[in-house]
Amino acid sequence: MISDKALLAPEAVEQAQAAAGRIEDNLRTVLFGQDDLVRRVLVAVLSRGHVLLEGLPGLGKTELVKGLAGALGLEWRRVQFTPDLLPGDITGGPVLEERDGERRFVFRKGPIFSQLLLADEINRASPKTQSALLEAMAERHVTVMGESHPLPAPHLVLATQNPIELEGTYPLPEAQLDRFLFKLEVPNPGRDTIERILCERTGGKPPKLVSEGPVLEQLYESVEQVFLPRAVANYIARLIEASHPAHAGSPAIVRESVQHGASPRAAIALAESGRAHALLAGKPNVGFDDVRALAEPVLAHRLVLDHRARLDGRRAKDVVAGLLEAVGELDGEGPGVRR
Repeated sequence: MISDKALLAPEAVEQAQAAAGRIEDNLRTVLFGQDDLVRRVLVAVLSRGHVLLEGLPGLGKTELVKGLAGALGLEWRRVQFTPDLLPGDITGGPVLEERDGERRFVFRKGPIFSQLLLADEINRASPKTQSALLEAMAERHVTVMGESHPLPAPHLVLATQNPIELEGTYPLPEAQLDRFLFKLEVPNPGRDTIERILCERTGGKPPKLVSEGPVLEQLYESVEQVFLPRAVANYIARLIEASHPAHAGSPAIVRESVQHGASPRAAIALAESGRAHALLAGKPNVGFDDVRALAEPVLAHRLVLDHRARLDGRRAKDVVAGLLEAVGELDGEGPGVRR
């Protein structure tokens, strides 16, 4: 909602921030030394968005997703994506059953019919199988043999992928990437974090989480009431517009590097995740700082770079940084103006 005044009372903001903080603390007992990653995953969940986690095997991506389901009390399923996985293995399909002496096809639900789906190593499956998630992620229902089946609420897909340079991986198509609210990189832990893992995880088992139960619906209501000032909405719109090389006001780094810019879905993602980010910071409204903090995980995977940029080793996150420097917060300001 675009408004001119805050919709949440200070005490409501404080209560929501405290509830989200307990969930965040829970997740930090699962994934040590990754506070920024934990915060962004929680922001995505509160925005009802899907997350793509990229990193080498063994960095704790799967444990983070399992911990999230445990902390929020969500029903979750895991699908291990492999080259021989079929679309029906995810969505489910008709099964011939005999009832009362009659044979008929009955739809049997697949693992996608869960509140949280862990799509493990999603880029090891073929593009055909990856596409089975497109409708579910965008519309929260699945169509099989012409019949639509609603998915449970909330429905979140948290996918993990290995870096595309590894053998046996298929790059996700742009349409699939655009369905993910965030793409987050999982970095290698430092020496201190590894030492903590060795000392605190007896027998290799993570600590038991404390479930927050039905708090998620309450947090959703609070996030929806965080207001988006018109000036911030205008800033988001100008960032998206400037991400397109054909736009007259786009910065040089965009014109030199980008083939296709971000879609309107990216603008919605920035606004919605900005609300959750503001609430976690104890604010009743979205600020320019919330947009800047989330611009890279929202925009970088949505920009399609041209071949020159790839040959020069330029990354999408470099382009996002250039966008933030070039687009002023208030319309009519010069490049890089900050308030």
